[in-house]
Amino acid sequence: MGDDGAAEVDAEVDIQAMSSPLGTEPTLRAVPLADGRAPLVLVLGATGYIGGRLVPRLLAGGYRVRALTRSGRRLAALPWADQVEVIEGDASDADAMSRAMADVDIVYYLVHSMISGRDYGRLDRAIALTVAKAAAAHGVDRIVYLSGLHPDGVELSAHLASRQEVGDILIASATPTIVLQAGVVIGSGSASFEMIRHLTEVLPYMPAPRWVRNTIQPIAVRDVLYYLLAAARVEGEVNDAFDIGGPDVMRYSEMMNGYAEVAGLPRRGITALPVLTPGLASHWVGLVTPVPRQIARPLVESLLHSCVMKDDAIDGLIPPPPEGLMGYRDAVRFALGRIEIDAVETSWVDSRVIGAPSDPMPSDPDWAGRTVFQDARSKATSAPPDAVWDVITQVGGATGWYSASVLWATRGLIDRIAGGVGSKRGRRRYDRLTEGDAIDVWRVEHVEPGRLLRLRAEMRVPGKAWLELGVEPAEDGSEYRQRAVFFPRGLTGRLYWLSMLPFHGLVFSGMVNRIVAEAEGGSTGGPGE
Repeated sequence: MGDDGAAEVDAEVDIQAMSSPLGTEPTLRAVPLADGRAPLVLVLGATGYIGGRLVPRLLAGGYRVRALTRSGRRLAALPWADQVEVIEGDASDADAMSRAMADVDIVYYLVHSMISGRDYGRLDRAIALTVAKAAAAHGVDRIVYLSGLHPDGVELSAHLASRQEVGDILIASATPTIVLQAGVVIGSGSASFEMIRHLTEVLPYMPAPRWVRNTIQPIAVRDVLYYLLAAARVEGEVNDAFDIGGPDVMRYSEMMNGYAEVAGLPRRGITALPVLTPGLASHWVGLVTPVPRQIARPLVESLLHSCVMKDDAIDGLIPPPPEGLMGYRDAVRFALGRIEIDAVETSWVDSRVIGAPSDPMPSDPDWAGRTVFQDARSKATSAPPDAVWDVITQVGGATGWYSASVLWATRGLIDRIAGGVGSKRGRRRYDRLTEGDAIDVWRVEHVEPGRLLRLRAEMRVPGKAWLELGVEPAEDGSEYRQRAVFFPRGLTGRLYWLSMLPFHGLVFSGMVNRIVAEAEGGSTGGPGE
């Protein structure tokens, strides 16, 4: 075998290592029930950052999996969707939860409501009580809940206090519950990792809040998955909370400079300032990183205290993984490796955004009697439909929007300043688009492969907005079609659309021309020019 072959083998080994645990390990596989059936697992939060990684590993380990989700269409777009049973409904709905709990052996509780507005604690409490009642009614054997690592004897942030309260409710329920309390999770696509990555890469010097001096105990996402999988196999009716963490205890400032070391960046100067409150710090994080303010603030508040494991009681319940717990720098290296090969499994950007329209665009006949503004354009091209579709599906992220890149960037910055998601989210993957994916300030609402991509705006606008990019076959090639649709809210919405008209002429016409040119192979510049 030549050098090229050796390189291919090494690449395969690295990819497999980055995917560990697989769920197929003998100590993690499902143990058949007394009647020989595989245990039935209900995953609450299956489309979230952790849940989206846990489900395929449960399936690989021989479990039967059921998922409760608000959006069956969103889950149907995931690669493992046809292997799970889907119950559509909200976790706070007692009827939906009761249907989801029927005949279930193990429940994974991976939902939390920190992006559901200021009253998320009340919603978390309601969901926990609903889960506890349904689990008891259906005789569930065990609940496994992923909570947050926190100190005792101090006033916790609203986020950590809510996590602790949920754990207390579940432990006090009639169903044995294992609560795993994890600190900062390091993995490709996690909000905590993205905060560290972008703060370190963007800022050579950082004025930071005092919490950068606090000690924390990060944990690699692979180790979180290991503990979650192993918890299903614990014998006996264990009903308690356990701290989990990686082998490194460090300051937040050390985490940022540890990232810089792995990424090949110079060491960053960090000065702790007493004047940066959590609110101001979350604004700062929201502007510098892709993580929007409504997610950044509870994460920042969770760093106000030193959070390290109080004991190693978890070792008596679940032994560490055979290869050992992963250190911080190795976790960063693996995360960057996944980003480099465009193989990020799940990401914080999959979370829904509060304040953004959540309903799909109504069909055209439903517009009767409503105020609606449209910008519809089309252009015939000699390019075949599949060539046009390939260009459409590359939109956003590093590719840009095929026209007026400065205007798109400015609109994204304005949205960030206003507390919205902004355009820094980019794209999680570039090799495919699925319903529910985030692309800059948009969310993929509907995909008809080879024909139509519909995006729903999650930027802050006085109304609801969509952008459709599509292609239809034609006799001499194809026809590219593009439509922006806006349902204004009140007078402000109407004035907003009118103020945008001059820019639409430049942005949307440029998109049409550039997308067609790219498809025909006649582009003379970059897509964002």
